[in-house]
Amino acid sequence: MIIVDRALEKREAQGKPIRVGMIGAGFMGRGVANQIVNSVPGMRLVAVSNRHLAGAARAYREAGVEPVAVDSLSALEDAVHAGTPAVTEDAALLCACEGIDALIDVTGDVEFGAWVTLEAINHGKHLISMNAELDATVGPLLRRKADAAGVILTAADGDQPGVQMNLYRFVKSIGLTPLVCGNIKGLQDPYRTPTTQQSFAEKWGQNPYMVTSFADGTKISFEQAIVANGTGMGIEKRGMRGADFAGHVDELTQMYDVEALRALGGVVDYTVGSKPGPGVFVLATHDDPKQRHYLNLYKLGEGPLYSFYTPYHLCHFEVPLTVARAVLFGDAALQPLGAPTVEVVTTAKTDLRAGDTIDALGGYLTYGQCETVAITREQCLLPMGLAEGCVLRRDVPKDAVLTYDDVILPEGRVAVHLRAEQDALFADQIGSGQVTSV
Repeated sequence: MIIVDRALEKREAQGKPIRVGMIGAGFMGRGVANQIVNSVPGMRLVAVSNRHLAGAARAYREAGVEPVAVDSLSALEDAVHAGTPAVTEDAALLCACEGIDALIDVTGDVEFGAWVTLEAINHGKHLISMNAELDATVGPLLRRKADAAGVILTAADGDQPGVQMNLYRFVKSIGLTPLVCGNIKGLQDPYRTPTTQQSFAEKWGQNPYMVTSFADGTKISFEQAIVANGTGMGIEKRGMRGADFAGHVDELTQMYDVEALRALGGVVDYTVGSKPGPGVFVLATHDDPKQRHYLNLYKLGEGPLYSFYTPYHLCHFEVPLTVARAVLFGDAALQPLGAPTVEVVTTAKTDLRAGDTIDALGGYLTYGQCETVAITREQCLLPMGLAEGCVLRRDVPKDAVLTYDDVILPEGRVAVHLRAEQDALFADQIGSGQVTSV
């Protein structure tokens, strides 16, 4: 989005910066805070909310700013008006604050993220989500609610789904038809746990559960599900193909059947160990033989598939660009088209016993896999985004996919109610093989 930098420079010159509130101040949130404070003219991080006030203050202090603590809406409004960065433990204050133009959700928590998103929408706030887990669970419904309220709800640039979508849009814009949207991983082992990933997490100052969700395939499943739902693509099989392939992504053009891809409407996928990584790729085709001649001249090969890739993803560095796209241009980086096409289903990481309570994402008991919405609905499979806190009704063997009948859902969960509402909303569209625009 090359126009964003000029637009932000203009806002800075006019003295009208975009005022941003951030909810969540963990490892990624601190990076976002530092980026906005020190590297983004035309934008101000005016408030940070976190479960623990010290975490919110740390995000500002690591960026070289000393914040003030607030515990009421009036105090927050006063701080924003005075240009004083504010911290609070009450995320509702940020959602209600008239002085904030947009919010960033960096929580990665499905239940809390669902509540925050509803609050933001109800108060007319644009929301930039780094919460793929929530998006893959109830994103289509939340997008419908955001549209009705006249606000933008979008995934973020920088994260691999956003990078894929930018590449997808570019490839479409030059006349090709994308048939594969892919993510490049360095490791995939569904049986990793917070214990096996503890040392890596400590080295980089990250949460062991979050690190495990990357290693065991849960995170990439959520990420590729939201790409599928944002493009209308599907998957080749449960869990995606996920090839171990140490070559260059350009060579992947020989590994797919174009007609099979067309029949599926395109697919999302991932590879392990491919170069250049960690990045993303899009494989696309062109129906015009004259243009295929030019593509061959430009060293993209003879087709029928052509490879496009971005060899990196810069996560928090690019998130402010999404804020600017939403606020200044009404543009989303990535959001569901309408009815979902791909879900993430809960799979037993070990033999589960009746009475077990499923732990957090990236935990010891379950991992997530992509599955089509039609099969998820037909078999009553349990969405991974609803699994935490569920109690097993009966034993479930390792690697079996859990169903709703296998568990007792926690009572009073916002996400559970939203999921039921979403299933009802799109009931007549699921299984048709078509995505209906919102």
